[in-house]
Parts: sequence; structure tokens; C-alpha cells
Amino acid sequence: MNLKDLYIDFFISKGHKQIPSAPVVPENDPSVLFNTAGMQPLIPYLMGQTHPYGTRLCDYQKCIRTIDLDEVGDTTHHTFFEMLGNWSLGDYFKDESITWSYEFLTEVLHIPTDRLAVTVFAGNNDIPFDEVSYNKWLSLGIKKERIARTIEDNFWIAGETGPCGADTEIFYWRSEDEIPEVFDPEDNRWVEIWNNVFMQYNKASDGSISELPKKNVDTGMGVERTTAILEGVNDNYLSSIWKDVIELISKISNLPYEGNEVSMRIIADHLRTAVFIAADPAGIKPSNTDQGYILRRLIRRAIRHAKNLNIDINSNWEEEIAKLLLDKYKGYYKELEYNYNVVLEVLKNEKIKFNRTLEKGLREFEKATKDNQNIDATTAFHLYDTYGFPIELTVELATEKGLTVDVKGFETKFKEHQELSRTASAGKFKGGLAGNGEIETKYHTATHLLNAALKVVVGPDVHQKGSNITSERMRFDFSCDHKLSDEEKNRAEELVNKWINDGLDVVREEMPKEEAIASGAECMFIEKYPDIVTVYSIGDISKELCGGPHVKNTSELGRFKIKKEEASSAGVRRIKAILE
Repeated sequence: MNLKDLYIDFFISKGHKQIPSAPVVPENDPSVLFNTAGMQPLIPYLMGQTHPYGTRLCDYQKCIRTIDLDEVGDTTHHTFFEMLGNWSLGDYFKDESITWSYEFLTEVLHIPTDRLAVTVFAGNNDIPFDEVSYNKWLSLGIKKERIARTIEDNFWIAGETGPCGADTEIFYWRSEDEIPEVFDPEDNRWVEIWNNVFMQYNKASDGSISELPKKNVDTGMGVERTTAILEGVNDNYLSSIWKDVIELISKISNLPYEGNEVSMRIIADHLRTAVFIAADPAGIKPSNTDQGYILRRLIRRAIRHAKNLNIDINSNWEEEIAKLLLDKYKGYYKELEYNYNVVLEVLKNEKIKFNRTLEKGLREFEKATKDNQNIDATTAFHLYDTYGFPIELTVELATEKGLTVDVKGFETKFKEHQELSRTASAGKFKGGLAGNGEIETKYHTATHLLNAALKVVVGPDVHQKGSNITSERMRFDFSCDHKLSDEEKNRAEELVNKWINDGLDVVREEMPKEEAIASGAECMFIEKYPDIVTVYSIGDISKELCGGPHVKNTSELGRFKIKKEEASSAGVRRIKAILE
């Protein structure tokens, strides 16, 4: 049985309800480009909002992290991964959480206790040593020599302030070497497989710490890493998750995995991530900004490594691999089935576009070397950055002409570029319990009012296609085949302000999904919602499925002002607006 199924079945037997995986592109969360952890879609509920499924939840969540994109190619890094999680929202706490983690690992996955070790919070000036977790592990049979106390690695907080608490991490001895008696968390042969976070305290802006009235548990376990461990392989790409994909790449390239590991791993990883981004209900297409830029970069990097393996780029190689991935995961994630052909189209179009860019790059190279000039660092980096030329290709072409390349200078420029990218994306990928403050909450409600106003002004066929909210503004994408006239913009703005002035109550209800749809409630992506949903009604002008949060009455919003209306993509317009 698949690890995901074993996990869900186990936690359902402990009174948990399975919730569906959220899309990889988060709604209304400007702090991240993608969902980077299993807990991220649950932020409103960890902050205190009631979850329609109750207080015990479990799921497998699609996650994307690209901060380590350049590390992909080794045995353990992935840009897309699946995270198993179980949560307690003010229900059980450390005792049950640790007991069930241990039971699942030892009795369901049959991992011997002597291959396990754990860390617990050592305590600091504000928060005491986590004696409860320490004693619980001892009572379950983990020897005291296998329990390490740390401070930084065992304390969790989303940002500077807010919910926080100790966590306990579970490690597995991933080596054929003799298992040491004493656990050293710095020894890389011990690999972390599970983390249980106990949200017990609240840190205020003045630095003071107080106990939370309602304590939460948030756990996470990576599917890829755990599968590799269970199957006894030290290379994730040799596990059952990747084996068939690697074998197909080997067949297409007519080359063995051994000796070609890096390129094969990059192709496998990047195409899997590209498949999930392209299949997401947000409708992301390759572009030069945000999620579209990541999608473009992944596809182009996969193409470059296919060239390394002498794969005929003009063949349908990427389609063969994508079909295998789509078929492998569509039983778990319905959007892969709905958008099967969309994914294949996105990959093919970007491949054609990039092939043209590579041709332009070759012309640029010829131009740069026409007087038998050696390639300096600036030219080498320009070929990489603009035309996707890996330094190896530039060196190869230069060598054929008897020329040299300033590889050291290129590497310096490349490192600078990496640092810039990392710094720029740190904010975009941070996640956490931020971004749901009072201002953002007002903008959430304002998007519902704008959606309702556009249905009146433009027509009932207007539907939300996406939104992005910060504390400064809201951005709202909607289906529309024309640029809005000044009159349409003014009417929409006036309607929203009328409803704000009317002081309409915002009512929250929970009901079965079918009942919600039958009652006329609108939703953006029906397949992402669980069987029991939250519906927000604003007077009799708006009724939408939504995770919230929202204000209690429209009079709290202030004055609504449209700042800009522009094209977003084919058949989709974008409005940027503020509340004054």
C-alpha cells in the first residue's frame, strides 16, 4: 500500500478527518508564490478560525520550494514534494501526538526502535525545557542517549511574533554503519523524517511570552524522504517514486542512469514540478514574473539537461515523461485529470519557444567570437542569463574554435545572481502565520464585493480567476473579454461603496458542498473544497465559498477605490484597488 494511503488510514482510525490538498498556488497569500508546507493552507484555522471538518485533521499536501533549485541534481533535493500532515486544533496535545507518531513509525511502517532518535526543546530564558515530550519519548522506549536537547532547532515561530512553541523532531539512522549509542543531531547519517510542532505560546511585539488558551499541534513528514528510507535506498531517485520516471528517461536517451545521474534527476524533478504548476487551477503559464517565471525556468532547465543526454529536443520526449507523471498522480490530485491536455500543451509550447531562443543564443555566440575573441565573464553570463546557455555549452563551443572562456569570472557573476535571487525570493517563499491581519481581512471581504459588483456591471458570466492581497492593496483577476470603460469602472466602484455604506452583515455558515452550490454560492475552484464547506454571505448581494477571514459588517471597510484596470492574460482582466 502507498505511504500516503497508510498514513491517512492510520490517522482516520485516530478520529481525524482527511482534508483535500490545497492548490500549489495559494489564494490571497502574497507572502509566497507557492504553498511551501503542509500547514500553510491551514493558517486561518491555526489562528483560531473554526474548521468545517472539526479539530482533528490529516492530509497529503502538494508543496513547492525553489529556494534550493540549484541544489537539485543531488540525491535528496526536490522542487516539488508531498507532505503528510496531521493537526490538532485545540484538541489533543503532546501526549497523543508523540504516541501516534511513534505507533505509526514502529507498528505500521515497522521501523525498528533502535534506528530512531529524537530532539526536544532544551529551554531558554522565556520557555522551560520540554519535559513532557522528553518523558513521553522515554516511556515509549527511546533511550535517553537517543534524545538530544537543542534550542534553535526545536523552537518554532512563524515570524517575529504570534503563535510559537517547542517542537520535537524524529530522526532515522540512514546508513549501513553501526548505529552509535549516543545520538548526535549533527551527524548527517541521522536523517530527520518527522516534525511535531506544539503551538503552546504567543509571543507579543514587546517580546513577552504567554500561554495560548487554545493549543495546536502541527506535524509534517516528507513522502519522498520517508519512501526512500523504507525502501532502503540512499538515493531518493532510486525509490519507487522515481524509478519508472528515471527508467523512461534512460530509455528515451538510450543512456544508463549511472554516470548520467545529475541530468536525469534534474529532468525528472523539474518536469514533475512543471506538471503540477501547469495543472493548478490558477492557470499559470510560463512568463517572466512570479510563478510563471519559475515554471519557465524549470522547463528550460529540463530541456538543457535533455540536450546533455543527447535527447532529440524536437521529439515528443517531454510529452512521454509528462504523461507518465500525470497518470501516476491523477488518482490523488484531480486537477491533473481535468487539465491533462493543458499540461502537455504548456510543455510543448515552451519547448518550441526555448528552442528558438537557443538558436538566437548560437547566433549571439558567433557574433561575440567573430574576431576570434575569447569569451569574457560578462559575455558568458549574458549567454547563460538571456539565452539559457549553461557554462559547459559555452566552453564546448569556444574550445571547438580554439578559444578560452573566463569560467572563474562567470562563477563569480553566477554566485552574485544566486544571492540576488535567493534574497528576492526569501520574502516570496517565507509563508507562516503572517498576512492575515486586520487590513488583509478587510481586503478579503472587498474582493467579494468587487466580484458581485462586476457581475452587475459587466454581466453574470464574470467569475473570479484569482486574487492577491497585501496590507497595501488588493489585486483581483476576473473573466472578461474587453477592457473596462471608465463608466464601467466608476459604476463598479460606486456599487461597492454603496454596499459598504449600507452596513451589510457578513454571515458565515458551514454546510455540505453540494448544498452550498445548490443554494447559489459561487466558488473559484470547486474541486479544491472539502465535502463540508464555509460559505460567506454579504446581505443578499454576495454568497461565496471561502476560507476567510472576513469582517463582520461591510461598514468596517472604509472607502473603496479602483486604481488600475489592465489585461492579465487572454480573456482575463485585472483590477488593482485600495481601501482608504
